Amino acid sequence: MDTTHRKIFVSLARYKPETYPSERSVFFVLSDKIPSRYSLEATHEFTEMKLANVAGVIPGKSKKEEYVIFSAHYDHLGIGKTNEAMDSIFNGANDDASGTTAVIVLASHFKKLNNNERTLVFTAFTAEEVGGFGSQYFSQQFDPSSIVAMFNIEMIGTESKWGTNSAFITGYEKTDMGKMMEKNLEGSPFKFYPDPYPEQQLFYRSDNATLARLGVAAHTISTSKMDVEKFYHTQDDEIETLDLKNMTEIIKAIAISSTSIVTGKETPSRVDAKKLQ
Repeated sequence: MDTTHRKIFVSLARYKPETYPSERSVFFVLSDKIPSRYSLEATHEFTEMKLANVAGVIPGKSKKEEYVIFSAHYDHLGIGKTNEAMDSIFNGANDDASGTTAVIVLASHFKKLNNNERTLVFTAFTAEEVGGFGSQYFSQQFDPSSIVAMFNIEMIGTESKWGTNSAFITGYEKTDMGKMMEKNLEGSPFKFYPDPYPEQQLFYRSDNATLARLGVAAHTISTSKMDVEKFYHTQDDEIETLDLKNMTEIIKAIAISSTSIVTGKETPSRVDAKKLQ
């Protein structure tokens, strides 16, 4: 990569390996010349970390062998270098305590309704930020054909580019799940949109990706303005930066828009895994 693209080069570190699918390791070299030969040296250190996903289940009634998943990741970046404000803790209020909050609230909501014909699984994933390992392990515990849909919720604590009462769905065009959700919201001021940041590859960068690759209608719901999100992956991602009122409306919209799938009245189309990157 030419040195004129230095800023982009530095940002590549935040992308996960699955963004660049390859049977070989992928390296990016920043240089103002085209080298005729490369010499790479790497040192690896391995530290064992015992991590766990957290899950709760509401068994279905007539379709208990069919699963609908609501998910978010509860990990973040931990403790890093101290910034000018002497803060070294990456709290991750938006990324992704906001999504984890939604999962907990939705679990409470659907438990009270008690009308789910399909089995509902509410899960908070670990290790999303370091490669999506929590969701990868989770996906191995299911026959993917038994999973009807996955509502993955990521960064809903700020307004979307369209303002309040709106959110976007990654991979919108890959199934008809988004259209079902919109239909269930008819008459509501809330609006779901297709992902406005396709160049960011968000569909492949969150916990929905593993199940999507197995054919599941697995999408991420978000409001994050990825081109200008001020506190993304910084120590300043704290609860004071969240719009809790708007976040509440987003969670309500997810609850309403998922109703026909939860009650077994509708089934989203499957992802064509052969067309994925």
